[in-house]
Amino acid sequence: MSLAKNVEFLRHLPKLNGINGFSDFGKGLNAGLRSPLVETTGFGSNPGDLRMFSFVPANLQEPSALVVVLHGCGQTAAGYDFGAGWSTLAKRYGFALLMPEQQAVNNGQTCFNWFNPEDTARGSGEACSIRQMIAQMVGEHKISAQRIFVTGLSAGGAMTSVMLATYPEVFAAGAVIAGLPFGVATNVREALNGMFQTPANPASELGDLVRNASTHRGPWPKLSVWHGSADRTVNPANANEILKQWLDVHQLPQAPMSEANVDGYPRQVWWNADGETIVESYTITDMAHGTPLGIADNDERYGAQGAHLIEAGISSSYHIASFFGLTGWIPKPNAAPKEKAASKEAAAKNSKQAVKIVPVVAPAPTPDLADVLWPRTTLNRGPEPSRRRAIDVGSVITRALTAAGLMK
Repeated sequence: MSLAKNVEFLRHLPKLNGINGFSDFGKGLNAGLRSPLVETTGFGSNPGDLRMFSFVPANLQEPSALVVVLHGCGQTAAGYDFGAGWSTLAKRYGFALLMPEQQAVNNGQTCFNWFNPEDTARGSGEACSIRQMIAQMVGEHKISAQRIFVTGLSAGGAMTSVMLATYPEVFAAGAVIAGLPFGVATNVREALNGMFQTPANPASELGDLVRNASTHRGPWPKLSVWHGSADRTVNPANANEILKQWLDVHQLPQAPMSEANVDGYPRQVWWNADGETIVESYTITDMAHGTPLGIADNDERYGAQGAHLIEAGISSSYHIASFFGLTGWIPKPNAAPKEKAASKEAAAKNSKQAVKIVPVVAPAPTPDLADVLWPRTTLNRGPEPSRRRAIDVGSVITRALTAAGLMK
C-alpha cells in the first residue's frame, strides 16, 4: 500500500483526534487558570472561522505595539500563553497581545492549516481571519502600523511564515519556532515530505514563493528563526530552508555575517547596509520539538514547562520580544530599589535616627503549576542507545499527522 493511501486511510480514523492525549494539551488550562486573554467576536467576516483572544495591559508603551502569537497543534491560546509567558511579557513591557485560536471543527488537532491553499492565500481563509483580527486591534487600541509583529510554534510557526509572506506590509518582524518555510506544501503528501525529508530548494525559488504571494515589493519584515537540533517532528533542516527563503527576499548572502553563543547556544546574524540586524537564527542544541524556555537577561522567568514547552536555559519569548524592539523601554530592574534605599538612608540621617536593617525573608516557593497541569518535559543530552529499535511505520505516520494536524 502506498504512503499516500496509508495517509488517506489514517486521516479517516476517528481515534486520531485524541491519540496519546496530545490533542487535549492546554484544554484543561481554561478550567484551572484565570487567563488574562479576553475573547472578541464579530471582528470581521472571519472566513477561516478562528477565535480571537487578546490582552491589552494598562501601561501600553508609546508608540503602541502588537505581537500576534500563534499556538501549536493541540494547544489553546490560553495554554500556549501560559507556557510561553507572552502575557507576562506584555504586562511588563507594555505591548498588546493577539492570540488567534484554531477550532476543532477546522482541524481535528486544532492546528492552523498552514498547508491548505485556501487558508494560506492573501484575502482567504485563516490568513485573512488573522489579518482581520489585527485590523480590529489596530482600530480599537490605536496600535502603531509600524509596530506589528508575529510569532508561532510548529504549525503556528508555519502559519507565521504564511502571514509574513501573504501580508508582508503589515509586519515589522516575525519569529518562527520549529516551523516550515512558506509555500513548500499544498497538500498532505507535500506537508509530510517537508516535515520529514525537507528537500533542499534553490534560494531563488524559495524567495519567489514569498514575492509571488502579494504585490508587495519591500521593505520586508525582519525575521528570527528558532529550531531544536533534536527535533523529530519537524526536521531541523527546515530552519535552513526558512533562512534561505528570507535571505533571498532581503538580498542578503547565505553565509552568516556574525556568529556567537547566546546562553550557550549558537546564534547567527545578518544585517543590512545600515548595520541593523535583519535576520537571526538560533539553534538549540539537543532540544526536541517545542518552544525553548529559560531565565531571561533580566533574571526573570517567562512561561512554564509543559508539552512542547521545554526548559533549555534560554527564554525564546524574551529574546524574540527583544528582537522586536519591545524590551528596551523599561528601566533597569535594580534602579528603583536602589533609589528607595538611598532615600531611606537620607531620611534616617536627617532625623538622626538609627536605621535598623532587617533582612527580607523570601516566601516559601509555591508549587509549580506546570507540574500539575502537564507532564514534565526533559532534555536528553546523552548519547542514543546503540541498540537499533524496529520502526513502526504506521506509528510514525500517525504521529506525524497528529503533530501537524494534516486534516481539514
